[in-house]
Amino acid sequence: MSHKAAITGTGVFTPDQVITNAELVEAFNAYADRRNAANAAAIAAGDTAPMEHSSEEFIVKASGIHRRHVIDKSGILDPEVMHPRLRQRDDSEPSLMAEMALDASRRALDAAGRGAADVDAVICAASNMERAYPAMAIEVQNLLGIEGFAFDMNVACSSATFAVQAAADMIRSGSIRAALVVNPEICSGHLEWRDRDCHFIFGDVCTAVLIERAEDAKGPHFEIISTRCATEFSNNIRNNNGFLRRTRPDGLADRRDMQFMQNGRKVFKEVLPLVSQHIARHMADEGIESGDLRRLWLHQANKAMNDFIGRKVLGRVPEGDEQPNILQDYANTSSAGSIIAFSKYSDDLREGDFGLICSFGAGYSVGSVLVRRHL
Repeated sequence: MSHKAAITGTGVFTPDQVITNAELVEAFNAYADRRNAANAAAIAAGDTAPMEHSSEEFIVKASGIHRRHVIDKSGILDPEVMHPRLRQRDDSEPSLMAEMALDASRRALDAAGRGAADVDAVICAASNMERAYPAMAIEVQNLLGIEGFAFDMNVACSSATFAVQAAADMIRSGSIRAALVVNPEICSGHLEWRDRDCHFIFGDVCTAVLIERAEDAKGPHFEIISTRCATEFSNNIRNNNGFLRRTRPDGLADRRDMQFMQNGRKVFKEVLPLVSQHIARHMADEGIESGDLRRLWLHQANKAMNDFIGRKVLGRVPEGDEQPNILQDYANTSSAGSIIAFSKYSDDLREGDFGLICSFGAGYSVGSVLVRRHL
């Protein structure tokens, strides 16, 4: 017997600490001045280019971001450190990512009127796992007291939508009743805060989505009409860090490629048509026209990218509430971005309204989820 899958609850854990663009620029410029002073001779000789200052205007124009939430701001804003400083936890303690996921998961379960006994599977889907093993998802499962099984998956910024498809497929097949998809993203840990081109991009957050049989939903929910995932290999967004790092001659060096890297112009040029065409084909296959779509919850990476995709999908400039953005307050939170937008801007949809969740990023990867509101 096949079942329909539905999103019945969402939860968002938001760190208390906030870094404004003004704070970020002050720290970055202080770091740049220190570097330029240390390399004054090489700069004067023309052997090294001086580091440019950043600015609030540059950040907003490049991304639309005004601030971001982070787990630790003190290290990031220290010109002598320029990265988060997180305490070493004992192996007997819950990991940081699991702790974040626990908070978001409880919110999602409460929103759906469910408890641990109602869930059969946990999927932890995120860009950067705190460790390789044991799986973060199994730790979250244990902390919540959920029976069944759990596993991790990583498709970079598309991790959440790919996990939603995996969960929905298991529910449709009848192998599980409900699954919890969690997306703990400590993006501040893999960002190179010393790079002017990207030092403003990311923030930290965790989202959770409960997906269960539509017939079991206790209240308003979103039926998952269909899902669509696609990948296409590209080196234009990457992070070369990993467990083989120490095996290589320069593995212990502070190499730039061991943090987030992207060729922004190529990504912009190549990803936009890929995503726009993906969404258009997905909608066409389901017989949904642009006029039928009430809302787009897009990956929150860059305002200009979202504005472009919104115009392509709807065939016009989206109205203010048709394509809500949250990146001005959260920055890019990788896989969690589209889920934050969905969680914060979905309750007002009416019976029968269609919406689409879409994420995209490194891989390249793109995942879309078509949903219909039921009250």
